[in-house]
Amino acid sequence: MTEKCGVVGVSLDGRDAARPLYYALYALQHRGQESAGIVTHDGFQQHSHVEMGLVGDAFGEDDLETLNGAAGIGHVRYPTAGSVDSSCAQPFSVSFKSGSLGLSHNGNLVNADEIREELAAAGHAFTSDGDTEVIAHDLARNLLEEDLVRAVKRTMGRIHGSYSLTISHDDTVLGVRDPQGNRPLCIGELEDGYILASESAAIDTLDGELVRDVRPGELVVLQDDGQGFDTYQLVEQEHTAHCFFEHVYFARPDSVIDDTLVYEARRELGRKLWEESGVETDVVMPVPDSGRAFASGYADAASETTADGEPRDVEDEGVEFAEGLMKNRYVGRTFIMPTQDERERAVRLKLNPIKSTIEGKTVTVIDDSIVRGTTSTQLVQLLKDCGAEEVHVRIGAPAIVAPCYMGIDMATREELIAADKSVDEIRDEISADSLAYLSTDAVADVLEKDRIDLCLGCVTGEYPYDIEGEETDRDVNRPDVGGAELPADD
Repeated sequence: MTEKCGVVGVSLDGRDAARPLYYALYALQHRGQESAGIVTHDGFQQHSHVEMGLVGDAFGEDDLETLNGAAGIGHVRYPTAGSVDSSCAQPFSVSFKSGSLGLSHNGNLVNADEIREELAAAGHAFTSDGDTEVIAHDLARNLLEEDLVRAVKRTMGRIHGSYSLTISHDDTVLGVRDPQGNRPLCIGELEDGYILASESAAIDTLDGELVRDVRPGELVVLQDDGQGFDTYQLVEQEHTAHCFFEHVYFARPDSVIDDTLVYEARRELGRKLWEESGVETDVVMPVPDSGRAFASGYADAASETTADGEPRDVEDEGVEFAEGLMKNRYVGRTFIMPTQDERERAVRLKLNPIKSTIEGKTVTVIDDSIVRGTTSTQLVQLLKDCGAEEVHVRIGAPAIVAPCYMGIDMATREELIAADKSVDEIRDEISADSLAYLSTDAVADVLEKDRIDLCLGCVTGEYPYDIEGEETDRDVNRPDVGGAELPADD
């Protein structure tokens, strides 16, 4: 699995926004490594710089100097819809009769093709196959007839899917979160302004204070002078559909998402993993880095009770937490290796075992997920080659049985090992001595949500959106795109 995208927007009191946006994008770099971009507005004209590559490669000092203005938005992207090229890099910019727009999008629309076809028939020319340009054109068209708030509401009534948006309309910055809150977005206060960002870690980077999460279906408009923000609850729905994988994998551990610190959530998920499927071994070790908090919580719980749930004797310390795998941080991700042989070799390049921690011991290794099974197979073999007597695998999330349509670049059903194999079959496939996943009920319990308020599509095969050919977990209908009369194209 690969990250989604990261969005940010700031409005400051007289200070150029480019450098704060640049630092915020660095804080969100884990959410996308394909492209990075910033759009600013100086009160007279819009400025844009968007390049392929990491933030540090996409921007030089001269680039930041040209991005004038105290208001702006930024984006880091990993492609989930659209081509892997500069045409889909963001923020997406458009100039039209009512001004200029910049738009950054985290998420994925289900009905983008329908809206694109309708707008193209009305004369709109598209330069990419991404869904962000669809939102930008639809909003620009609505702004020809409506004020800003009504135009955003009208667009929200037409698009269907997951989205957190930061938008610049001339020198006004706004943020929008989809009605089910699938993608994260939060508000922060800076010394001289306000910020909207995918994660609170970006706010921390700028020495700001987290104010709160943007509510599902809410529009937040930052005041042009950086002195505050206005909010409008444009859409309300009975249930949310928060992506649980933000807490399991995608978000930085130091971020607070929907009132929950990600690190503590992962530790609690690790404790639940011990309660549900703990196994008495000599050591428990994480697959770095995503498994670390799970393994820490797992070991803590193991120090308190036995695998049978009985209190530990005072002299019994339980399962030892140990770092048994060292990560080479300069190796590309295994999922971008084009052949199976290369992916298998990349595991050995990426992870190196600490022999003294493993040799002659029984080992529990904890990871956040098993997707295709290739990495897990290689990992188990690596530990056994290093002298582990037993290797037990525990996963801090439910098994992934279906693809994600909401903005996570995930394997197809044909590639997902859990789509057509039982836990025992997967255990045999990866040659582990035992294998267990965390239950969906445990995830809901840790996040203090009812299951119906989480997006669990990838682990249940039932989705909170109307996706052709898929089951839903609630009553939901795709908007009738042709039902709303469009203003004439100018």
